[in-house]
Amino acid sequence: MRTIFSKSPSPPTHHHTFTESLIEENIEAAELSITKWDSLYGDDHVSYCNIASLFSENNRDEAKQYLSSIKGLQKAMRYLASLESTSDKLVRAQTLMQTAMKRLEREFYQILKSNRNYLDPESVSNHSSSRLSVSRSSFSDSEEDGSENDSIPEVERGSSAVIADLRAIAEAMISAGYAKECFKIYRTIRKSIVDEALYNLGVERNLGFQQIQKMEWEILEVKIKHWLNAVKGAVKTVFYGERLLCDQVFAISSSIRESCFTDVSKEGALALFGFPENVAKCKKAPEKMFRILDLYEAVSDLWPEIESIFSFESTSTVRSTAVNSLIRLSDAVRTMLTDFEMAIQKHSSKTTVPGGGIHPLTRYVMNYISFLADYSGVLSDIIADWPLQISSPLPESYFGSPDKEESISSPISVRLAWLILVMLCKLDGKAEMYKDVALSYLFLANNLQYVVNKVRQSNLKLLLGDNWVTKHEQKVRKYAANYERVGWSKVFAALPENPTAEIPVDQVIEHFRNFNSAFEEAYKKQTSWVVTDPKLRDEIKLSLARRIGPIYKEFFDKYGGVQLMKEMWAETLVRYTPDDLGNYCSDLFFGSESSGSISSSSSQGGRYSR
Repeated sequence: MRTIFSKSPSPPTHHHTFTESLIEENIEAAELSITKWDSLYGDDHVSYCNIASLFSENNRDEAKQYLSSIKGLQKAMRYLASLESTSDKLVRAQTLMQTAMKRLEREFYQILKSNRNYLDPESVSNHSSSRLSVSRSSFSDSEEDGSENDSIPEVERGSSAVIADLRAIAEAMISAGYAKECFKIYRTIRKSIVDEALYNLGVERNLGFQQIQKMEWEILEVKIKHWLNAVKGAVKTVFYGERLLCDQVFAISSSIRESCFTDVSKEGALALFGFPENVAKCKKAPEKMFRILDLYEAVSDLWPEIESIFSFESTSTVRSTAVNSLIRLSDAVRTMLTDFEMAIQKHSSKTTVPGGGIHPLTRYVMNYISFLADYSGVLSDIIADWPLQISSPLPESYFGSPDKEESISSPISVRLAWLILVMLCKLDGKAEMYKDVALSYLFLANNLQYVVNKVRQSNLKLLLGDNWVTKHEQKVRKYAANYERVGWSKVFAALPENPTAEIPVDQVIEHFRNFNSAFEEAYKKQTSWVVTDPKLRDEIKLSLARRIGPIYKEFFDKYGGVQLMKEMWAETLVRYTPDDLGNYCSDLFFGSESSGSISSSSSQGGRYSR
């Protein structure tokens, strides 16, 4: 027979008669209430879920009386134990207490088992801890909370009542020394509920490092997506709800509260937070970067909740597993950033892009970096204590600015700007592969314009700033100007310095012949060249038109008319009207060799072609 009270000094003797009389009343009252329910449902073999609940709506007064009688019985037992630990009354009281505890075990089990709709993690987590903590027992003496309860949703009101019943039973059992029995029932039922909730969310329990390491990336990526979809609900609903429930049901005992929550939740939590750590330990590759960042961001965003929910000493391994996941994931990101930079530097393609268009390396790198910019928050955390290590000092013209507020200074901004610079240096080398210098400048203009556009259209603009964009747009214009200077130098040279000056006929003939030859050479060569950005294309065309059109028109108006028409060679000499030149130039930079090809004997609708 369980004895739960240690012997203490005897009370004053002059109160013995009155106290013994009161104790007898307490025992008799308890016996009346306890034996009534035991006689009704006293078969030890009756299933826990087949009994009529003492805590049903129809029995609220009796439930209140039952718990009150247990408290009275406890007082009586304390008094009797202080006098004589082997008295018949004490044995009788202990027998009644055992019967009552057996009843409460069944009630506790039945409430937990039959009220899952009120105790599922989502229902519990929808309550704030403050509301739960002030929730009155469902058999309180107070009648003043009716109006307040009317404003609470039915599910929440029902959940609060069920939790209050569980708390009252737990307090009675723990006070009577039956904590172990109460704990065992709670752990068995609630662990199955938590495990089921995690399973329904898609949390896999048996994925170890060896299994993950052997998976194809496509399969692992699907599992990562499932994990990302599950982790927020697991933390903010399942584990948070279970922590609230434990805190409320076992409010009387901090140690039991901790033990229950740990036994119910720890195993599932370790499986949940062990997954990203195992993923991070697998082979690194640039294409895995963004899923790794997703995992890091998810754990990092949930860390305040993780730290709060698993604050017990016995759940410290859950916190450390989450922290280790963040450390492993950040190490993986750093490794992949380093590998990405090395891959750019080692890119060894010897082929040139037809027409000087956008190089595949430019597209890949800028798409990758613009995606990285979307993760600037988590990347800033990851590289905060990881300074950029390069063999030469950073070019001030690239990273700096006279205005300190415009300078690129944050670690993430410097890192991404550096990756772009590494790529641009690689493009300089690829530009040298073009045999035509003008085409190499056009290639650089195209690719740098693509870079600038990507920066403008993504979060990179916020990280690199307007000053960076302005500087690189100026470089684009410089490359375009160099293209014009080299690609059209012979055409510019063929035009007279003063188109309206009086010059001998032989000089007029020489100017037209030189112009025809230079223009046809430049045009035919450049019909396959491309300018991918519409705005840049129009700017280059406009610049060429301004440099060639007005001078040629003045010269044509003065010497391409009646005077030369009298000569037999006029038709072949003056091949292009000013309008013809405009038409030909408008066809440039679309990358089509068949577009606007020049006939050696006729112009594109010119006045001398008829």
